[in-house]
Amino acid sequence: MPLKDALLAVMVVVIWGTNFVVVDEGLDGVPALLFVAMRFVVVLLPATFFVSRPNARWQDVAAIGAFMSFGQFGLLYLALELDMPPGLASLVLQAQVLLTVVIATVSLGERPTRRQVVAVAIGAVGLAVVGFGRSASTPLVALLLTLAAALAWAIGNVLSRRVRSASGLSLTVWSGLVVPVPMFLLSLVVDGPAEVGQALTHLPASAIWATAYTAYLASLVGYGTWNHLLGRHPAAAVVPFALLVPVVGILTAWIVQGETPNLAESVGGALLLLGVAAATLRPRRQAPDPVEVT
Repeated sequence: MPLKDALLAVMVVVIWGTNFVVVDEGLDGVPALLFVAMRFVVVLLPATFFVSRPNARWQDVAAIGAFMSFGQFGLLYLALELDMPPGLASLVLQAQVLLTVVIATVSLGERPTRRQVVAVAIGAVGLAVVGFGRSASTPLVALLLTLAAALAWAIGNVLSRRVRSASGLSLTVWSGLVVPVPMFLLSLVVDGPAEVGQALTHLPASAIWATAYTAYLASLVGYGTWNHLLGRHPAAAVVPFALLVPVVGILTAWIVQGETPNLAESVGGALLLLGVAAATLRPRRQAPDPVEVT
């Protein structure tokens, strides 16, 4: 891969890795579900006019959006609102790679390789170590919500593989149509009209710039560049960069918020990443499936 494209891949990794801290900072003063709705309104308003519709049935696009966008981000934002450390969240969310292997085996009848079975086992041990050894500042419900977000993402991955859309960006954008209105209505029910109204009429600056960052940089620039690189190079040359996302996420959380993983979280996280790497990085004679990150 030329240096220019390698630098573009690193740029995407930095954008996606710092995204977790940006979201966490933006949640100050805005309910999580409302914040998700705001993000997708900002994504959809310009993007649907410039990104062509995916070559897929609308019901398939809607199903992908229900899991990959509505489910994943709704659960992740709720987890961050409930004090899930953003650095740890960037790590635990990568369990979606291992969960995708398991779900594809069950629903699509795909036969996992011995390498994938070992990878899932290693990753599961890592998650268990993180879960049982997490610091007291990490609520169990927040950790479980992050795992649920990873599961929703994994289901969305499998649904996307069934569709096999030519453009991952178009599928990402147009499947997001199912998010804003239902998420806004859900926020009205969960948070109440008074809190939603207060948030919308008194938006803090952190929520405004965080929404712009997540919508324009994380979603449009990030996915657009990533799919551009996948179109120019073998997936085996691009996908490994995704393994750096939690590294950037943890580093950013340490610099900005002083988040420091304890020993169990560090060891468990390393095992989880080892499992993800084993599932993602394959011998050169095999082309790995693209792995999308948030």
